[in-house]
Amino acid sequence: MAFIHPEYLVSTDWLAAHLDDPGVRVLDVTGKLTSKLENRAEAECYDVGHLPGSVFFDVPSGAGVLSDRDASLPWMWPEATQVADVLGAVGVGPDTHVVVVARTPRPGIDSGTMWCTRTWWTLHHYGIRCSILHGGIEAWEAEGRPLATTKSEIPELSAPELSTNWPRARATKDDVLAALAGSTCLIDALPESSFDGSGTGYGPRSGHISGAANLPYLSLVERETAGFLDAAAMEQRLVEAGLLGPSATEPVITYCGGAIAATVVAFALALFGRTDVAVYDGSLMEWSADPDLPMTNLSA
Repeated sequence: MAFIHPEYLVSTDWLAAHLDDPGVRVLDVTGKLTSKLENRAEAECYDVGHLPGSVFFDVPSGAGVLSDRDASLPWMWPEATQVADVLGAVGVGPDTHVVVVARTPRPGIDSGTMWCTRTWWTLHHYGIRCSILHGGIEAWEAEGRPLATTKSEIPELSAPELSTNWPRARATKDDVLAALAGSTCLIDALPESSFDGSGTGYGPRSGHISGAANLPYLSLVERETAGFLDAAAMEQRLVEAGLLGPSATEPVITYCGGAIAATVVAFALALFGRTDVAVYDGSLMEWSADPDLPMTNLSA
């Protein structure tokens, strides 16, 4: 099987040919987070070298441009008015094709893949035409393509009109509770060591939401900067996980620590045309903090 929606990814060749197209806007969502969820990537990565014409778009920080400013948890789903405002401020207009790029400054810590997919997941469901640069900034550099160190000019465009008619995109705690009692496939996108409770947790309790299956997001990539598996290899992983194929009829909810890595699995399913997928907004940061909600720790 080939990707049903290959347009959700663009190659370095495609982007090089369209870099000067006024209808294309490149947003750099690189993250380099501190323990306080402050993002140092603009000064330490973007200013050192970025794709010509790209704009730094701070999705990763705890109070990032695509996080609900009034929520008690970081990275919660933003309202449409906020999204329209931040897109207008970086030169995204009604007809703009957004290309999301990132680098991975610290593999195993700051994955460019998940910040790209989190940005894509949000913008796509608000009706923005959006793609991810396959291989990220590292692939661009490896091919000897130019980088810039000066700030990019931002055109003055009217803010885009956003859609709010998507049937699914985000799931709440109540949606997950309903899923556990119904016929929804719940997927934990974190590493196996987190899933079984032997490794790093994301809140006061370790392990996974009881009833969930594990599909680590890193199993869907060749490298951490949006270097996705090819269609055949990705299809095999998703079929093995029960998420593609004739028997994959249940809707899907993905989760992780804070609804970031979970979007990698959701994006992979979108490439194959699945639209019945939602990402649990609060993920384990919310779930593990409530002792009344069921969790399983296989290492206990």
